[in-house]
Amino acid sequence: ETFETLIRLAENYTSMLFCNAYRNMAAEATTHVQEFFTDVGLFIFGTDVSTEEFVNRFFDTLFPVVYNHVINPGPTDVSLEYAECLRTARRDIRPFGNVPKKAIGQMGRSLLPSRTFLQALNLGIEVINTTDHLHFSKDCSRALLRMLYCPHCQGLTLSKPCMGYCLNVIRGCLANVAEVDRHWQGYIQSMEELSRAMGGTYDMEHVLLNFHSLVNDALVQARVNGPQLSEQVNKVCGPPVRKPTQSPGCSFDQNKDNQGLKMFSRDSEETLTNRRKEFISHLRLYRAFYGGLADQLCSNELAAADGLPCWNGEDVVRSYTHRVVGSGIKAQSANPEVKVKGTDPVISQIIDKLKHVIQV
Repeated sequence: ETFETLIRLAENYTSMLFCNAYRNMAAEATTHVQEFFTDVGLFIFGTDVSTEEFVNRFFDTLFPVVYNHVINPGPTDVSLEYAECLRTARRDIRPFGNVPKKAIGQMGRSLLPSRTFLQALNLGIEVINTTDHLHFSKDCSRALLRMLYCPHCQGLTLSKPCMGYCLNVIRGCLANVAEVDRHWQGYIQSMEELSRAMGGTYDMEHVLLNFHSLVNDALVQARVNGPQLSEQVNKVCGPPVRKPTQSPGCSFDQNKDNQGLKMFSRDSEETLTNRRKEFISHLRLYRAFYGGLADQLCSNELAAADGLPCWNGEDVVRSYTHRVVGSGIKAQSANPEVKVKGTDPVISQIIDKLKHVIQV
């Protein structure tokens, strides 16, 4: 939603530029502005479009409008065929100087990290949802039953499992989940690095909200070089051919959407950058979540405190005497409480996805 609001605000700024400074061509230009920011949104939310292509397309479609109203204004608009010739010739004639090239550089370098960030967020949600709904083995279910409920059959309703016993059972049940740990830590580190790289000159917020000033630079260049551009156009497309009707003026409602857009004022705490930093600092707290999950469950909820009599699966004893195994699949071959049979294919799949997103 924050990304969508930002795109809409940047679109409004650009449309308002035409309404305030180039009113006679605002209606036509606003259509192209809308198309451009639709492409920006499609790109950020993962559609396979090229930033270079849609920036070029915007300036291509803008050129006939600018020619018509700024470079060679007439009583009526140029014909559709003539407009098409102008659109095709824009890249050779270069009426906007270096601005399109600058815009391509800025859009590519600011939108790609944001697109990757959103893809990574979606994967993070998928990892959490997948590990939240795992199906545990029968061996795990039996071990949990024996650990938590068998003492009740002997009337030992207050006894808690020994710490070592609890760790063996829970580490056995969560052996597959523990495999995610290393890749999850790498994922969070990558998110931190990506978040840092999204700041500075190529911060998406900065680039999009200042796109209107780039467009203004392009229009100023076209106006200043008007006579030379007219000559070039005549050579390529011939003298202007006009159609009988005139295009309408500005119909953009400047007050529309302004309520929902207050959050993007420059001094506001609610900027995209601040929200991203806050999110990353929360995420950092869960870096070791998967690796330490069994230990957290045993020490915070399930097991008896050190030194107290505890349940070892058969009786209440002073301490647990079996070997305590480590976390993860490899360590489980020596687990005396739970048999673990290799990696869960669902977990393998999310590990592959985490590896891929870290590479991206």
